[in-house]
Amino acid sequence: MSINKSVAIIGCGWLGQALTMHLLAHNYTVVGTGQSLERLTQISALGAIAERLVLPLNTADSNTYQCFNCQTLVIAITPQMRSGKTDYALKLAQVVAHAKKGNVKHIILVNSTAIYGGLIGEVTEDAKLDITQAKVAQLYQAEKIVLESGLAAVSLRVAGLVGPNRLPGNFFKQGRVLTEPNAYVNLVHQADVVTCIAKIIEQPNITGCFNIASNMKVLKQHFYQQAAVSIGNNKPEFEPADKETKSKRVVSDKIRQLLSYQFQYDDLLAWLNSTGNK
Repeated sequence: MSINKSVAIIGCGWLGQALTMHLLAHNYTVVGTGQSLERLTQISALGAIAERLVLPLNTADSNTYQCFNCQTLVIAITPQMRSGKTDYALKLAQVVAHAKKGNVKHIILVNSTAIYGGLIGEVTEDAKLDITQAKVAQLYQAEKIVLESGLAAVSLRVAGLVGPNRLPGNFFKQGRVLTEPNAYVNLVHQADVVTCIAKIIEQPNITGCFNIASNMKVLKQHFYQQAAVSIGNNKPEFEPADKETKSKRVVSDKIRQLLSYQFQYDDLLAWLNSTGNK
C-alpha cells in the first residue's frame, strides 16, 4: 500500500466512520480498525480497508498491521474509564511504538475536554490541569505519550459529541433528576470535528493541543430541555438552582484561528430545531 494520502483510524466507530467517508470522498486510502466482526463489516461497507486490532496488543503481535504503514494515524479509541479501565495510556504507548516502527509520520489523538475536570470559568489549552483527579491524570498521561512521540503530533481535546444518531435529547434516562442546571454545556457537532481533523491531516506541520467545541454560551437546563422537546421527549427535571453553579466553558479560538475555519454548527440550539435534527 502506498503511504501517500493514506490515513489509518484506530478505533473506527461513530466519529471515525464519518471521518472515513469524508476522506474517501477526497481520494485518501483509509484503513479503519475495529475489534468486532460487526464493526469491521461497517468499515468495509464504506469502502475502507478494515483491519482487526485489539488493544492492548499481545506481546506476541508483530508489526504486520496495515494501519501502521499509513502516513497519518488518527487515534479515536475511548478510554473506557467509566467501565473501570485504567490501561488507556498503555494502549496509546503501544500504538505509538508500532507507529514509530512503521511508516507513520503524523499522529492525531482524539482526546476529550474531560481533561479539564475540576476547572471553572473559560478554559483554553493553556489551563493548568488538575491532575490530582484520576481521570484527568490518565488523559494527560496518554496525551503526553502522543505529543512526546517524536512524530508530528496533535492532541484534539474534543467536547461532548452530537450529531446523526447521537441526539442530546436522548442523553439522559427519562425520569432522572439532573444536577447543575446552570452549568455551561460543552458540546460539538460531529461534522465540525471531522472537518477540523481533515484540515489538520492536510497540514502535517501542525502540532500541539487544540480544543474543539461549539461557541455557544448556553446553560445545561435550557439546552437539554430544548433537546428533549425537539425529538418529542418530556423535558428532563433538574434539581433547584439554589446556589451559583461553578462550571467551565471550553474555548476553541486557537483552532478556529489556525485553520481559518468557521464552525458549521456553532449554534447547537438552532441545530436542535432544524429540519431532521441531524
